[in-house]
Formats: sequence, structure tokens, C-alpha cells
Amino acid sequence: MIIHHHEAMQYAVRLSYEKMLDGAGGPFGAIVVLDNKIIGVGWNQVTSSNDPTAHAEIVAIREACQHTFSFHLKSAILYTSCEPCPMCLAAAFWARIDKIYYANTRQDAAEIGFDDKLFYEEISKPLHLHQVSMEQVGREEAIKVFEAWMKKTDKIDY
Repeated sequence: MIIHHHEAMQYAVRLSYEKMLDGAGGPFGAIVVLDNKIIGVGWNQVTSSNDPTAHAEIVAIREACQHTFSFHLKSAILYTSCEPCPMCLAAAFWARIDKIYYANTRQDAAEIGFDDKLFYEEISKPLHLHQVSMEQVGREEAIKVFEAWMKKTDKIDY
């Protein structure tokens, strides 16, 4: 099915509404489009699947990657009912999504209790100032795995 720009966003917004009413999770929906065809569909499933990573964008990206048999979605477009949180934005970057269209803003989301401000602030802080304590241990052993990766002749580069 060929989908056009405005229809794609309408679909993402409709998903957010319908799946919210169904009790799947928060009011968020997303689709991934490639060559004017939907290749991935997602809605927030955090509470229904007990998975804090099951945001609409992540779910849609996962489905799109399964559809294309690839972990890269070059030339794909992500339509999402709300500006992506830092996790979803990072997933779109890792997937090499070309463009993101969003409807609601992060400020709109904050007004209904979905405030990502803490995450944006934490990312910009030095590690030793993060709220979640981080400490490096075991590098002597772990670096050997990275060295082995560099020598691996049949690796698939990201």
C-alpha cells in the first residue's frame, strides 16, 4: 500500500490514540516508511509488555528491520506522534533513518507527565555526576575482546 506524507502522520497519531485506549501503554504511535510503503508499525507497549524500551519508535524500527532483513534503514522515514525521547532518537540514528517527522513536542509530552528533561540533562553531564553511579572495572579482560573484533575477518560492520 502506497502511503503519502500527511496520511503517514495521521496513521501514527491514530495508532497512538487507539492503542492508548486499548491499554497498551502511553499515547504514542510511530511508523517507518520506505519508498512510500509502511515497513514498520509501533505503539507504546511499555506497561503492557513490562518493557521500558518498548516505545512506539523502537517497536516500529524493530519491525522495519525485520521486514527489510537489515539493521540499517537508510532512506527510511520515521513518522511519530511525538518528538522522540533520547533513547528513540538514538535508535533512529543507529538505524540510519534519514528523516523524522513528529507531531507533539517534548514539551507537550512533559505537560501530561512524560518528561524527558532528566535524560537530556544527564546525557550532557560528566559520568561522575550522573544520578546512576558508573564505575569502570574489568577493562583488562574486556579490551581483549575489542582487539579480537578488530582482527575478525568475517565481521559485519555497523
